[in-house]
Order: sequence, then structure tokens, then C-alpha cells
Amino acid sequence: MRRPLIAGNWKMNLNRADAVALAKGLADADTSVDCDILVCPSNVYLDAVSNAISGSGISIGAQDVYFEASGAFTGETSTSMIADVGCTYVILGHSERRHVIGECDMLINKKVVSALAAGLTPVLCVGETLEDREAGNTQKVVESQFDGSLAGLTEDQIRKTVIAYEPVWAIGTGKTASPEQAQEVHADLRKLLADRYNSETSETVRILYGGSVKPANAADLMSQADIDGALVGGASLKADSFAAIINAAGVAAA
Repeated sequence: MRRPLIAGNWKMNLNRADAVALAKGLADADTSVDCDILVCPSNVYLDAVSNAISGSGISIGAQDVYFEASGAFTGETSTSMIADVGCTYVILGHSERRHVIGECDMLINKKVVSALAAGLTPVLCVGETLEDREAGNTQKVVESQFDGSLAGLTEDQIRKTVIAYEPVWAIGTGKTASPEQAQEVHADLRKLLADRYNSETSETVRILYGGSVKPANAADLMSQADIDGALVGGASLKADSFAAIINAAGVAAA
């Protein structure tokens, strides 16, 4: 059984006091579900949030990282820096990094390799735009992002990687892929893992769904055979709604 992972991507939201309050609220929330919990605040609050969740069992991750170890890279943050403030995960290749910032698969791949070398768990995001889906290109786009962003990874490395399917058209729009739509892409990703590696590895790697996940739809999404948790945006910014999604993972796993 793959252990569920519920991850909160706080994006560019909250000030220091609110980030710490949210972290403490999550640490105190009524969640007795057997799953991994992750929060990813803005880099400037990583240290404060890490201290706020200390001892709670909640993990902390960064929303991005650079692939070089150090040097003249103004504005960037290295893997050793985020690890130094407690990070064990890092989100990479999020659609906002791909489509707003303009990151390509080759750059994302360098970041994935660097994160793994530093002992961090990458949460590698893939997903299609509305135009891609309407043109019937979802599978093609997701496969291209998978192959490009994870190029050269060994079997051991891919087993230490989390994949997140996030349809771009469902992020922050209120639209959500139906459980059946999400499962279809997750199954395709599981098959890609089997084709590129082997069936045992395919059954080991966790694949999350992201895209307007909320308490009302979380259990239905996570009850699908190949959905191993959620990468949550807006609903992770309130302790009660994020806790409800965490508890939904337990309902789905029961």
C-alpha cells in the first residue's frame, strides 16, 4: 500500500504571523489519519513555519529551488539552504512555474536531480491546459512533461520522487477534474512508470491529484485506485479545511 500524502501549497500568500498561526493550527488540528502531511510556505517563512510545526509530525517543503549548489545566482535558493531550515520536500515544475515563469522541462529536470542529490523528495508536477484537453492532447502533454522533467532518473531515484497531476484548467478556477478524469490520467502515469521502469516501481511511486481540491470532493478523488493523495492550493490556507481534506484521505483509504 502506498502511504497517502496530503500537501499544502501556500503559494505567495500569508504574512509571517498568519503563516505561523496556520502552521500551529494544523499542528493542533484533529487529524488522526495514517498519512503524510506536508506544508509548503513561501521561502521567507520556511524557518518560522518549521519551528511552529516542530514535533508535530508535519513535514515542510519549499515551493521551488535552484539546481546550483551556490554562487552568483541572485534571488535563487539552493537545496542546502532549504534543507538547513528543515525542508524535506520541494515542489518542482508546478504549472505556475511552467506557464507563468516560463520554466522548461530541461530546467525542471536539473532541479529534480539536484533535489534528489541533496536528499530532498521532489514533488514533480505535470498537467495539461484547457486547450490541450479540448484538443485531445492530455496524454501526449503529460507524457512529454514526464519524460522531460524526469529524464535520466534511476529506478532508485524515481522511487524517491512524488508525482502530482495538476490539470492547469482546474488550478484556482473552482473547476475540478472528475474522479474519473483524474483517475484516467493517474492510470496513464502509472503505466508510464511501468513502461519506463518496471511494474514494481510503478506500484511504489505516489501520484497526487491537484486542482481545486476541497473537503467536498477530496474523498471521492482519493478513493480512486491510482490517486495517492492531494496537492492542495487555496483550501490549504485554512486549518479547518485542510484538516478536513487530510481526514478525507482516511475515509478514502478505509
